[in-house]
Amino acid sequence: MSGSAGADAYSFMTLAPVIPVLTVRDAPDGVAQARALVAGGLPAIEVTLRTPKALEAIRAIRDQVEGAFVGAGTILRPEQIKAACDAGARFLVSPGASPRLAEAAATAPVPFLPGAATASEAIALMEFGFRYLKFFPAEAVGGAKHLASLAAPLPDLKFCPTGGIDLAKAPTYLALANVVCVGGSWMLPKSALTVGDYGEVEQLAREAAGLREG
Repeated sequence: MSGSAGADAYSFMTLAPVIPVLTVRDAPDGVAQARALVAGGLPAIEVTLRTPKALEAIRAIRDQVEGAFVGAGTILRPEQIKAACDAGARFLVSPGASPRLAEAAATAPVPFLPGAATASEAIALMEFGFRYLKFFPAEAVGGAKHLASLAAPLPDLKFCPTGGIDLAKAPTYLALANVVCVGGSWMLPKSALTVGDYGEVEQLAREAAGLREG
């Protein structure tokens, strides 16, 4: 992984304090969610590859949502890297990384945030050249206290914690020296998406985007 790729990761991680994590039904659903999020001030958007239409949604967001910086999440296999990039993903995220996936991720054509939950996993990823990681599943593996404990022994690493984080918990993570941004889906409540209330999504995104103000 080159130094420039690392710089690129930092660049999109600092677009907003929160990277929303989307699970989409289809391309129109993804576009509607992305438009509301961008309007609310959250341009970096992770679309998880957990549904059959996720790649179509990434392509549609790339083509139709001005201001969106769309990426693909839940990358589990090396072959998904090319598929996601071909669809227009500008960054990639994984919940963890096997040696095979880490090796492929280190030469990905776009920034890659591999997941780590322990110091050992983080050190293994450092050996592949990674300096920006996803901390997952954040709340389940000790939360902000755990992540804070990694700052002193691993001073060169910066994280995007994701998993169980909401508007109330996010500020605690964002206050840590080794956290650049957080990931979450609390601004995309099922109650709003089911009825197509994207105004609520935009308002929740605006609250998330303002977490670092002042």
